[in-house]
Amino acid sequence: MSLARGGALGPIHQRIFNDIEARIISGDWRPGDRIPNEHDLVEQYQCSRMTVSKALSILVERGLIVRKRRAGSFVASPQIDRTVMDIQDISTEAALAGYEHRYEILARSIDTLGSAEAGQLRAPAGAEVLRIQCLHIVDGKPIAIERRLILLETVPLARHETFSAIPPSKWLLSQVPWSKARHVIRAVSADASTARMLQIERGEPCLSLIRQTWQNERMVTHVEITHPGDRFQFASTFQPAEKRARRQP
Repeated sequence: MSLARGGALGPIHQRIFNDIEARIISGDWRPGDRIPNEHDLVEQYQCSRMTVSKALSILVERGLIVRKRRAGSFVASPQIDRTVMDIQDISTEAALAGYEHRYEILARSIDTLGSAEAGQLRAPAGAEVLRIQCLHIVDGKPIAIERRLILLETVPLARHETFSAIPPSKWLLSQVPWSKARHVIRAVSADASTARMLQIERGEPCLSLIRQTWQNERMVTHVEITHPGDRFQFASTFQPAEKRARRQP
């Protein structure tokens, strides 16, 4: 692949950025395509490696490319924005973004909470839970691993639900009203199992959302959803606290 070097005025890093951006936006370079390496760009534009790196850094910031150590730079896949403060499911988010979604149930079992796990979840020791692990696939690419516990005392209908026709989170939203939720978002590195399922390299950065929901102080579910770092982002809109207060009746 090569870039057409034009005679446009302006800083060289901006010209490199513009040329690569044009190739991506036009569809000449598709998500996952490898772009020319830094050495080739240095020769093509007759500039320093620092200038090329500056252009590539801006492309990363704009979400147009991803840079992988020892592998090079690649056109980024479209990202789905997840609204952090809302309780939504991946299938709905994908549909709203215009993507095709499917999922696979990888594991399903009924278990009881040991004292250590119960303490971490602030749930009763010995409580029966349904453990589910599933893989979400958007436009043919794995986008998330979902590892979920459902408290059967709170949601007894889940005991016999196979989730073959509807994803767990969408089913829960339709069955159980929630009164409180807690989110924790963190960056993690893909272990061997996660990397295999998400089709990424071991150690690559991922985004992890841990969510707990309650119904009148009774836990409904605890879920950890792990996304490849370059295929997902979390977004939300906020208002200043005093502005929200003024709007309350």
